Amino acid sequence: MTEFTLFPAIDLKDGACVRLQRGEMDRATVYSADPAAQARAWQDAGFAWLHVVDLNGAFAGRPVNGAAVAAILAAVSMPVQLGGGIRDMAQIEHWLGAGISRVILGSAAVKNPALVSEACRAFPGRIVVGIDARDGMVATEGWADTSGVTALDVALRFEDAGAAAIVYTDIGRDGMLTGVNLEQTAALAARLRTPVIASGGVASLDDVTALRAAAARGPGTIAGVIIGRALYDGRIDPAAALAA
Repeated sequence: MTEFTLFPAIDLKDGACVRLQRGEMDRATVYSADPAAQARAWQDAGFAWLHVVDLNGAFAGRPVNGAAVAAILAAVSMPVQLGGGIRDMAQIEHWLGAGISRVILGSAAVKNPALVSEACRAFPGRIVVGIDARDGMVATEGWADTSGVTALDVALRFEDAGAAAIVYTDIGRDGMLTGVNLEQTAALAARLRTPVIASGGVASLDDVTALRAAAARGPGTIAGVIIGRALYDGRIDPAAALAA
């Protein structure tokens, strides 16, 4: 059976750990002013990976919360994947050299696919493609812009690039606790050889177990799920989720 990973999310806005609703920066709930301490808490809870996003960076098109990311890296030994505002090889090389295990490229996957392919070749197994979709169409620039291409179109573009995984986020559900989009996630995974990580809307342990069951059934590979607000609000107990 394919390994299935739970990724607690740390979304960084103005140096704090927050959760947004549908990616709207003015709808942010602050959960911790100390992202490094929050990262240690998730590591102590038993999680094997950490998912970090520089929200300000995603909008600015360049890393903004670098100090907070560096503090997280100094605080934990668990592998960390990072996205948000990473748009060129220099930034990719910087973060991989600083201790980030995997870099997530989102807007670049639509606007600069050659960069994604180059990075996958240069850093095998360390580049993740982030595909954030609103009503099936890919959004970029911190979800502020919606492109004219579908999630599947973008995913297929990188099938032979060597990406470690694809993070597929349903923007309409993100931070809303309305349930993960199991149908679209499974449909995307079924068309790909690249593993898919689900994101957006996870509300309860039922979402985790449903994704785990879909991963076991196939076709395709659902390699894990990113969990944010449901963990912070206590709707999902870390120990129960990891046991499931």
